[in-house]
Amino acid sequence: MFYGLYTAFITLAMSKGVWGDWYGENTALLSAFVITYMLAALGAAVNDICSALWATGIAAFKGKMGDFFRSINTKPGHIMIFAALVGGPIATTAYVAGLQLAGSIIIPISALCPSIGAILSRILFKQALSARMMLGIGICFAASFLIGWTSVVGGEAPERMLLGIAIAFIAAFGWGLEGCIAGYGTSMIDYEIGITIRQATSGLANLLILVPLFALVAGNIGLASSLTVQAFTSGPAMIWFLVSGFCALFAFSLWYKGNSMCGTALGMAANGTYSFWGPFFAWIILGIIFGLEGWGMSPVAWVAAIMMAFGILVIAMNPLDLFRKKERIS
Repeated sequence: MFYGLYTAFITLAMSKGVWGDWYGENTALLSAFVITYMLAALGAAVNDICSALWATGIAAFKGKMGDFFRSINTKPGHIMIFAALVGGPIATTAYVAGLQLAGSIIIPISALCPSIGAILSRILFKQALSARMMLGIGICFAASFLIGWTSVVGGEAPERMLLGIAIAFIAAFGWGLEGCIAGYGTSMIDYEIGITIRQATSGLANLLILVPLFALVAGNIGLASSLTVQAFTSGPAMIWFLVSGFCALFAFSLWYKGNSMCGTALGMAANGTYSFWGPFFAWIILGIIFGLEGWGMSPVAWVAAIMMAFGILVIAMNPLDLFRKKERIS
């Protein structure tokens, strides 16, 4: 659910203040490349830095900052840094870019990460894939195909929706790989310390590496510092970035904690139900409360999102077990 709230609030933040100028009436001031990729990386950086500040404050309040600095140079700390680099600069930036290009339709696509994580676990860690898990993966991919197909043939698709959907698959791959390694790291380290490492690494990597890299590709390295200063000094947007960062903190930390407690497959499957909660909160917060256009979903897309959530459940467990009575112990 926090993934859904994080999705809605980061999108809201990127429609306020200077972001409204960049994506709105003054969009001609920036090139299409900068708007599509550089602003996505900058938005992800601002969100994750705000999230890291929340995480650091909570860790300091609980007296865990000493553990934070000691853990960075350990093997679990290195694992969390690697997970952050995969899930932050790669997956989160792709997710934000997909949202800006295609809207909430990409959320169920990115929620393929449990299916991709299961496949990657088979390839990387030789974990077995049962027939039931393969069925669940097939359901998830069928749902994502249904979402993409209805979006393309619906006649009301945004101009760059296909690009947004393609980029959403990058987010799914990045989070799938992150889930494979983050649960292992969190099993050896306090999840509150792990998420502090994750969010700080992701935010700084986006801000100090990815944003300047995109500015360099765009042919104006000075654009990185200029846009960064404007982003962090835009009060109307920063208010909502603080909210989205708070939601992102619990979205990722509870994901990591769950993976360490019940295993990566089940943890990622439960987390993957944001294929429903993401569009739901985007519709409620962005569409209904704030009146932004383009955040509704067709009935077919809602059915596909629920279908995706069911496929994720099938990956994690036999759904029939929910209806079987537990045997009494005499």
